[in-house]
Amino acid sequence: QVQLVESGGGLVQAGGSLRLSCVVSGRTFSRYAMGWFRQAPGKEREFVAAITWSGGSTSHADSVKGRFTISRDNAKNTVYLQMNSLKPEDTALYYCAAKDYDGIYVYTRSYNYWGQGTQVTVSP
Repeated sequence: QVQLVESGGGLVQAGGSLRLSCVVSGRTFSRYAMGWFRQAPGKEREFVAAITWSGGSTSHADSVKGRFTISRDNAKNTVYLQMNSLKPEDTALYYCAAKDYDGIYVYTRSYNYWGQGTQVTVSP
């Protein structure tokens, strides 16, 4: 059984920073491609960032490019999302997801496992 647990969300003012973490347990973390998604109230879940097994390749949505950075530490079974220059429109529930095949995946349907989410709220 694979489990993903996100943490690091919270309330922050516009322009501030947060770092989200997602710890994966249950199987060999280094064999999972990972992604971050977010869902605002009344909206569909959307892609934020993705990273390959080794961390050698990443992808970020245009809306967060230059502000957010995905990374991973396979020794700690953890994937991170560093979020800088936060905007009110970044307010959402943020999810991490795992795919048991290498690559960059931007669609929710591509992922096998999901966490419960961590709330990020950015005030004006």
